[in-house]
Amino acid sequence: MANAASGIAVNDECKLKFLELKAKRTYRFIIYKIEENQKEITVEKLGEPTLTYEDFAASLPANECRYAIYDYDYVNEENSQKSKIFFIAWSPDTSRVRNKMLYASSKESFKRELDGIQVELQATDPSEMDLDVIKGRAN
Repeated sequence: MANAASGIAVNDECKLKFLELKAKRTYRFIIYKIEENQKEITVEKLGEPTLTYEDFAASLPANECRYAIYDYDYVNEENSQKSKIFFIAWSPDTSRVRNKMLYASSKESFKRELDGIQVELQATDPSEMDLDVIKGRAN
């Protein structure tokens, strides 16, 4: 288990599920949560490959921070099928200050554990990570 600057450890399942998403495309998305009482980052939800971006966005809590991985499929200008792995740091304005600080201080070390992230996105509001933003960042 790695340790973040905040003293939060990363549960091994976090890396394992990320590798499954990256190599086997087993999931469309993964949502991670910091378990404050256990002082570790854990997998909160796994999204099946058939789920949509709307399903993913609806899985993020309105008033609490989360880390998320989203595997975005798209067709590029040469008309070939591509995908990009997004790391989204969800930190809504309505979440508690302590919650935001904990996620902010753990983010970089957690991201280093997940080798293969292609695009990073910070969002404090759903509009900052809507599908148009994802599409724009993928190209």
